[in-house]
Amino acid sequence: MKTSVLAVAVWGRTAPSHSITAILITDDQQTIVTGSQEGQICLWGLSSDLKVSSKEILFGHTASVTCLAKARE
Repeated sequence: MKTSVLAVAVWGRTAPSHSITAILITDDQQTIVTGSQEGQICLWGLSSDLKVSSKEILFGHTASVTCLAKARE
């Protein structure tokens, strides 16, 4: 049986800054990926009625994320 674990990021009263410098939409048009000046990558869900919801924020880059590209399948 496969078990899922949700990661939770906890911060103060406001979320970290995310000044978007790069954007990519997946081929299935269900996920938007953004890179930021602060070095984060965010994954966003995109529903068929064009509602955007946050999915994940990835930390670790020490410089701005200025380009995003999908890997070959």
